[in-house]
Amino acid sequence: MRQLFAIAALAALPAFPLLAEDQPAPGIALPAIHVTPVTMQDLTQRLIVTGLIAAVEEVQVQPLIEGQPIEELRADIGDYVETGAVLAVLSSSSLDLQRAQSLAGLAQAKAAIAQSEAQQIEARAARDEAKRVSERTARLEAQGTATSAASDSAAAALQAAEARVDLAHETLAAAKAQADLAAAQLANVDLMLTRTEVKAPYGGRITARNATIGAVASAQGMPMFVLEKDGALELRADVPEAALPALRTGQPARLRAAGLSGPLDGTMRLIEPAIDTTTRQGRARISLPPEPSLRAGMFAEATITLAQDHLAAVPLSAISSKEGGEMLLRVRDGIVEEIPVVVMIRDQGLAGLAVGDQRPGDLVITRAGAFIRPGEKVNPVTEASLAAAPAPKDRAIPDQVQ
Repeated sequence: MRQLFAIAALAALPAFPLLAEDQPAPGIALPAIHVTPVTMQDLTQRLIVTGLIAAVEEVQVQPLIEGQPIEELRADIGDYVETGAVLAVLSSSSLDLQRAQSLAGLAQAKAAIAQSEAQQIEARAARDEAKRVSERTARLEAQGTATSAASDSAAAALQAAEARVDLAHETLAAAKAQADLAAAQLANVDLMLTRTEVKAPYGGRITARNATIGAVASAQGMPMFVLEKDGALELRADVPEAALPALRTGQPARLRAAGLSGPLDGTMRLIEPAIDTTTRQGRARISLPPEPSLRAGMFAEATITLAQDHLAAVPLSAISSKEGGEMLLRVRDGIVEEIPVVVMIRDQGLAGLAVGDQRPGDLVITRAGAFIRPGEKVNPVTEASLAAAPAPKDRAIPDQVQ
């Protein structure tokens, strides 16, 4: 009777892990440890970030001329405008007067040119006549029929005629320069008249309008209009400092925001090089497709796809961190082995391992790994074997599956 009681008490005791150097005694069951086989899986590494939607490039429209009152507004907040569209019209009354003055000045300059040209022709004719007289007087003096005084007087007259030709030439050049100045002033007034129409330098959606009819337009104050260039929007997401090295331009992202009927697909456009010294976060810019429901300033969440691969996968609970790196416990022939691994992707409770770390079908310990040491002998139990095992009938057996 006492022997039966001792056997029953021994059977009720739970099985404890054996030391690495211990050998299981005959008749003692090995500890049952939960293991999972390594499988090949399509895994995706994701990063969830949040931020605000903003224009990729914001354009401020200012008047190109100063001091002209606003006569007409042709665009308002929310309007989509094309490149070159007229947004506002400024008064042109004073510029019309300046144009009339410039036209009169140009006409006057052209008349001065004509007068200078006539004076130049007259001066050249007088010079030619004086030259002929001087030459004739010199010949007569050589023949003895003219005095030297007459010859000197003819030579002086020739010099005076040549000086008048030079003066006429300079007068004509000055008149042409005045005409060029008047033409430039007229062109400037014409340019200013074209600028009385305030035009959109780029197409896009107007997000702000500060212009009012009757106000004096000036580039020194607030912009008359603010628009989103080409209507392009982006998500400016805050990213933890540790996650920044994994980001690359061109990575796909899926955005969700309140008010959208469904998720939007975006693309990583830019990773800002600076990190905020207060929050220790960086900034990523994700370009978004055209969507009427999107508004600048909206709060949104984006899931960035960092990597995708077909890898050997194990549950994350099988991975443990040690000073030398990440490890897992593998069971081969009932003996526990500690194997260093490199986790490439973490996806929904699974860890994708680098090529060569594990082979499909290897058994790894997923729970109670902290209580097992390398070299111990265990009884590996999988989910399939647990499901197939018959339920106990006569007594409760302590749960040894860790």
